Amino acid sequence: MKRSGLLIVVFLLVSHLFFAQKISEGKIVTTYITAKTLQNSAGENPKRRVTVYLPPDYEKSSKRYPVIYFLHGFFWSDSLLVSNDKINHIFDRAIYSKIKPVIVVMPDESTVFKGSFYANSKSSGNWSDFTSVELVDFIDKNYRTIPDKNSRGISGHSMGGNGALRNAILHPEVFSSVYALSPGILDARFFALSEMELYKNADQIKNIQDVSKPENARLNIVFAVARAYNGNKNKAPFFVDLPFSFEGENVRINSAILDEMNRNSTSELPFLQYENLKKLKAIKFDWGRNDELKHIPPSCLNFSKTLEMLGIKHEAEEYIGTHGSEVSKENGRIENQMLPFFNTHLKFEE
Repeated sequence: MKRSGLLIVVFLLVSHLFFAQKISEGKIVTTYITAKTLQNSAGENPKRRVTVYLPPDYEKSSKRYPVIYFLHGFFWSDSLLVSNDKINHIFDRAIYSKIKPVIVVMPDESTVFKGSFYANSKSSGNWSDFTSVELVDFIDKNYRTIPDKNSRGISGHSMGGNGALRNAILHPEVFSSVYALSPGILDARFFALSEMELYKNADQIKNIQDVSKPENARLNIVFAVARAYNGNKNKAPFFVDLPFSFEGENVRINSAILDEMNRNSTSELPFLQYENLKKLKAIKFDWGRNDELKHIPPSCLNFSKTLEMLGIKHEAEEYIGTHGSEVSKENGRIENQMLPFFNTHLKFEE
């Protein structure tokens, strides 16, 4: 055989192997829900976008699938999870080589202050009820899910990790398993005390538009946390109570508000919802040792110690990394840890 003919044969063989191993792609569907649970008088839009990842074989089969609810972080929304063709590509890779096909649901729960914390608020809507009840009911009615708690898991990163733990503990009748990635502000009181300086300029903010200015970006989180845990529907325009106020360098602490913040924190749920916690099938959370958000490593470790003290079986892992460096990259925490975790613990169609 001539050299040119041999090269053609080799090229055809390599091309065949390449295309034979091409990873099948899932489908991204965007839909909207005007949520009854999010009706409010604080200016939040109850019409929410929801992004749904359908596995590659969804439209070619009549099978039903388990569902993973994935909650986004602060300053994010569902669109950022898929617009860079990254997270959905990771789902494709994992289904190709590591896990059985699943549906992944990503709701947009950003707010005027950039994040809901997936908690029921006294002023801005019942975000937990939306996440765990209304959204789940909508998905089960419109997609071929396995409508059973043993086939539902909940996960998320940062604020979303907090929301995943919160909603799993509050709703073990809906979710059987939870995996939280770098969960942020598990203990809102601890965060407030450790970041007290953020509150110094809060009294200079006169309207919601002021918070959106670049120089006030960090204040977003102060008002978002307050709306989640210290909402006040009679206190326009922000509809919040803040635990601290300043007169020059002197701080005034409102103990009642700080106590309410603590009582509503995810870190308190193991004590308040102990029987619920025991009903969960599998719990795991992880965090980067070098997280830029300094409150996360100690808060996660303390949360693990709480669960251990209460005799709740769980997995908790610290790894070398920052807040997001190891999370959504190829062969990162989502692909190699979170998705296989649910592959093990969720019930699939037989």
